[in-house]
Amino acid sequence: MRTLLLAATVAMAAIAQETSAVFDWTKLAVKKTANGERRDIVNRPTATMKNFESHVTTLEAGMVAHAPHKHIDEEIIIVKEGTIEITIEGKSQRVGPGSMFLIASNEMHGSKNVGEGRATYFVIRIVTEASSKH
Repeated sequence: MRTLLLAATVAMAAIAQETSAVFDWTKLAVKKTANGERRDIVNRPTATMKNFESHVTTLEAGMVAHAPHKHIDEEIIIVKEGTIEITIEGKSQRVGPGSMFLIASNEMHGSKNVGEGRATYFVIRIVTEASSKH
């Protein structure tokens, strides 16, 4: 427990100073959700971004992350495991591990685990000064 607290303190200090940081998968806190799990990684401004947010979503078979939505920031999703059906602006595509989606500003999107087991993916959201102009 002491090691985990020390690692968290070091990571938080790096975040507060807007320096580089390493986020160890084995040290990310797992939060149970109604549809699977979530691991928060980072949520902070950087030298070139108004905000940089990243988390990992794990969906149980057949589950959706949330209702389709859109936002001003751009989003990158990288599939770690499982099969995800991503729908962007009404067009759906199924992809597996290693696949990446780029969701542009203000495009309606949503995702669903269409595989037989769990599906896990990394989410990276980027907000810049330009984001507010879209």
